[in-house]
Amino acid sequence: MTQTEPPRRLAVVLNPTAGRGLAGREWPRLEAELRRRELSYDLITEASGAAALERVCALPPDVAVLAVGGDGTVTALLPAVVDAVGQGGGRPLGLVPLGTGNDFAGMLGLKPGDFAGALGRLAAPPRRVDALRVRVVEGDLAGTSRLLLNGLGMGLDAQVAALLRLAPARLSGFGRYAWAALTALRDLTLTPVTVEVDGRALYSGPSCLAAVMNGTRYGAGFRISPLSDPADGLLDAVASGPVDRLQVLGLMARVLRGRHLGHPRVHHAAGRRAAVTWARPTHLHLDGDLAGRVTRVEVEVLAGAVTLLGGAVSPQPSAVSPKRDAPA
Repeated sequence: MTQTEPPRRLAVVLNPTAGRGLAGREWPRLEAELRRRELSYDLITEASGAAALERVCALPPDVAVLAVGGDGTVTALLPAVVDAVGQGGGRPLGLVPLGTGNDFAGMLGLKPGDFAGALGRLAAPPRRVDALRVRVVEGDLAGTSRLLLNGLGMGLDAQVAALLRLAPARLSGFGRYAWAALTALRDLTLTPVTVEVDGRALYSGPSCLAAVMNGTRYGAGFRISPLSDPADGLLDAVASGPVDRLQVLGLMARVLRGRHLGHPRVHHAAGRRAAVTWARPTHLHLDGDLAGRVTRVEVEVLAGAVTLLGGAVSPQPSAVSPKRDAPA
């Protein structure tokens, strides 16, 4: 890997509440590592994503952003870093994972607390990666749009996101997600859904969940979209067919290892646009943050829209890699 110089100007954006306060507690160690490496930075400490974004947008355009927190922290800053038209706009983005899930960073091999590893990557060549733009067409927040780096989920996985706040405090990020998933299974319901990718039907029928992903994983390690490559200019849509509780449990075990694609009750395709339409209002999460109930969302990929500092590490391939096609 060719070494380059780290950014000359860096805004460290710290969400002190991320990871149930882990980011705030770990700041002294991260600060010491920044100083040891003689990195010049300005610290922005905000629990509110909107406040952090406002402060970043007020900085000169040559200032790179180092997001310290989880997937939600990164999502909040995307309007300041996304180059939606491919003309060199946006700011370079670096990641220091200290949130609950850390799924996009985890896909890249970054580990919470490994500050030497995260900051060491800042001197590696940057990588252009994709982002997603999601528009809520029908449902709560209809007419609004959001930028995402990792992905969105509807149905069971969004219900799980809603239950995470009730999980026992002693559990880790993955443990909290597993607890919430098992709790959500007690109220499992199937709702008719139609999923389209690039205008062609992927699946239409009863379902408990659908996801549209740029990254490979969510829920602190569940590899819902193991074939995703965040730099290929494509999004990946995944939807379940009709399943009962026992089948969902079996699929969850497969998802952990990224072995569920190709299962007869799982439908998957890659493309540049996706639309998901539910027969009834269904829970939605955006990069892990709840966004109400929806009946239709539309998603498009913004190819190469983010300059990711130290993002030259590709995600690990799935142990089982079925052919990655658009729907027939």
